[in-house]
Parts: sequence; C-alpha cells; structure tokens
Amino acid sequence: MASPMLAVSPRTSFPPIPSKANLPYGLPIVDDCANCKLRNSNFFCGLSQPTISALDEIKHSTAYPEGALVFMEGQAARGVYILCQGRVKMSTTNSDGKTMILKIAQAGEILGVHSVITGKPHELTVETLQPSQLAFISRDAFLAFLKEHADACLHAAEHISRDCQSAYGVIRSIGLSHSVSEKLARLLLQFAADGRMSDGVIRVKLTLTHEEIAQLIGSSRETVTRTLSEFKKQGIIALNGSALLIRNQAALEKMAEC
Repeated sequence: MASPMLAVSPRTSFPPIPSKANLPYGLPIVDDCANCKLRNSNFFCGLSQPTISALDEIKHSTAYPEGALVFMEGQAARGVYILCQGRVKMSTTNSDGKTMILKIAQAGEILGVHSVITGKPHELTVETLQPSQLAFISRDAFLAFLKEHADACLHAAEHISRDCQSAYGVIRSIGLSHSVSEKLARLLLQFAADGRMSDGVIRVKLTLTHEEIAQLIGSSRETVTRTLSEFKKQGIIALNGSALLIRNQAALEKMAEC
C-alpha cells in the first residue's frame, strides 16, 4: 500500500464548512433525507422510508469546495460518507507518486464502506471535483445501522459488488487495450452516455483536466493532449471551452472495438 503522504492530491485541501452555513458554495444543503428533493434511485437514496428516517438520526451533512480531500489512502476509516450532491474522484498512488483514478463517484453513492466494514485503512484517496455535499456517519453508528436494517445491509453488499465490477472494468480496459486511442475512445463514449444530442452531435460538459483523463486511462497528460488533438483533426470531436462535442460517435465506437 502506498504511503499516505504520497496519496495527497496536488490540489489544495480545504477544511469542510459546517452545514449550518447559508447555501455554502451555492449548494442548497439538505439535512433531512426523508424529505430531500434530490433523492434518486442510487444506493442509500433508494432505501425504505423507515430506514431513511433512521439514517437521518446518525448522519451529519457537510459542504465541501472543489478540490477538497475527503479522506486519503492509508488513513484509518473513521466512518462512511454519502455523496448527496456533486462528484468526487477516487484514486490510488504508487510509491513513485504516479496516480490512477479508478472511479468518478456520482450523487447517491457511498464512500469508504469497504474499509469501514473490514476495519482496514482506506485503499483510495477521495477528492471533490466540484462543490459537493457529503453526509458523514461514524464507523460504530454505521455498523450498528447495518445490523438493524436488512435493506441497508443488502444495499451495502450490492455497493461493494458494484465497486468490484467497476475495478474489473478499469483493469480490463487499461490492461487489454492496445493503444491510448482505444482507451480514450472508450472513455469518451462513457462521457457521451451522459451527454445531450442535438443535430447529430453529442454535447458533454468536460469537467476533468487532461491530467485527470490521463489518470483515468493509465496514460500521460502529454499523450492525452496529443490524442485529443488527433481526434479533432479527424473531425471526430471538437472542444469549445469546457464543452466536448462528439461529432462522429461511430468512429469512436470503431476505435473502442479494436
């Protein structure tokens, strides 16, 4: 396991702001899960009403700015975090300081559950990609909560299983892909799934830097920048500020099948 010091992101770490603040970072902080208008079908949001009410009694909501460290690889697991709003990247770093992003977590997901259940240190570093709201539950309270609520226990098991499947997918994509173009094409197609189609063009808001994209596909920033430029020259994509325009999805799909 990498040293905890090596897992620190190059971005600045900011202390969390108490949820009592008035709309910190532009987020409408919601403490009541039972009546939350942001609830969706993802993980803990999809629990039964009695279980959600019990969850409200043990969690503490906090707002984080962009670039804040939630927890670090190698750090003891004090509890779990439910991502209520925003997005976070989950990464690992080796002894040479090379970082790989294993997952971009979305609202509704729970963070740190594997380490809390096993009692082992966190295996990943979690950092916010945008202003986010997270709800913290201490380890003891969370384990007692799982024992008392069967549906929450099942959801936790499903979540760990999904994380394993996601990790297998990353390993398969990076280990079995033949070129950076193939790996990048697959990633752009993943982005396209959340994009908006207009006149045959898929528009995606690109919130990751070239360095972060490189960390997702196991490459270098320079190679990612060069490959994106090649895609632009071929008319496959276009970049307009933070907007990624996918003009030829079929071409990306053909690359991804290589």
